Amino acid sequence: MVDIPRNKKIILFDGVCNLCNESVLKVIKYDKKNIFLFAALQSEIGKNITNSLHIDTSKIDSIILYEPGVSYEIKSTAALKVMNDFGGLWSISQIGMLFPVAFRDYIYDFIARNRYKWFGKKESCMIPTPELKSKFLD
Repeated sequence: MVDIPRNKKIILFDGVCNLCNESVLKVIKYDKKNIFLFAALQSEIGKNITNSLHIDTSKIDSIILYEPGVSYEIKSTAALKVMNDFGGLWSISQIGMLFPVAFRDYIYDFIARNRYKWFGKKESCMIPTPELKSKFLD
């Protein structure tokens, strides 16, 4: 297993997806408690983490929220748990947890299937700026 901080939550994301990259920047902006680190699913560390968790990324095309030593979440549950960690008004997002997972993930999957068409994709993974480098695992 990759040596990652146990006191952080890791967000694995599609590094070539424009929507995903913009979402990462939003999480960084709202992560006032500094609890999240990031890795692209396509990166070596992203692959190491998903392999160690036995996640087949060819079948799960999703954000993965990994809390080392605790658990991992995917799709809508991962997104809602990330928003909950922002605190404040973001806590309202937890209303989404009242809906069945199948319903939430149906909407999540619809957006995920169309994300490249609607938002585009990059040729390679995002390279973080020097200011953001500490938020990414390498």
